[in-house]
Amino acid sequence: MIFATPGKDATTVTRFAEDFQAHHGDPATVTDVTMDMSPAFIKGVTTHFPEAAITFDKFHVMKLLGDAVDQVRREERKVRPELAGTRYLWLKNPQDLKVSAADRLVDLRQAHLKTGRAYAIKETLKALWDQPPEAAEAFPRHWYFWATHSRLDPIRQAAKTIKAHWAGVLRYTHSHRTNAVLEGINSLVQAAKARARGYRNIHHFITVIYLVAGKLSLPRLTLESG
Repeated sequence: MIFATPGKDATTVTRFAEDFQAHHGDPATVTDVTMDMSPAFIKGVTTHFPEAAITFDKFHVMKLLGDAVDQVRREERKVRPELAGTRYLWLKNPQDLKVSAADRLVDLRQAHLKTGRAYAIKETLKALWDQPPEAAEAFPRHWYFWATHSRLDPIRQAAKTIKAHWAGVLRYTHSHRTNAVLEGINSLVQAAKARARGYRNIHHFITVIYLVAGKLSLPRLTLESG
């Protein structure tokens, strides 16, 4: 962790760029940035780090589709009661399900549900990140046609959002970068927040973030008595 600041708009990137330069960093030397598909962050990066190629974090892309699947499920549940209590069956990775849950998912996928079609579209996109760069360009076109002709509006809207960010999504096949390190840092931050049961203000919280995640070289103190 080298910088923390409040906010989620483009000015947060502006503040980072200013701090980066104040510590003798050159924005032109930043070649890669990984992020979610926030328009504010995209604007901030393209303005202040013009040489950086953006990779959209694959976990955020899949979350967008997962939310779309859940919207389909909630709507379909009104007429298909067997979908009650199945939310996490459709959202978890199949390999993370217990045997009983995996068996139930198989049964539901054979029941000709709209949710099952939405789930298949979501799971198929996962293969994109295993494609070699030379094959990755063609993969999205076929997937996008399937998603936008699915007659499932949440899936159609999610697919259009992803298509609008294709370049950054496909960038992963070259950069192989994700936000995994950031998520690991965030777990340390959230643990510190939980231990303290909150902080009086954001400035105190940011100070603690630097302490737990900044790898600071702090001087050792020696207590003397006499």
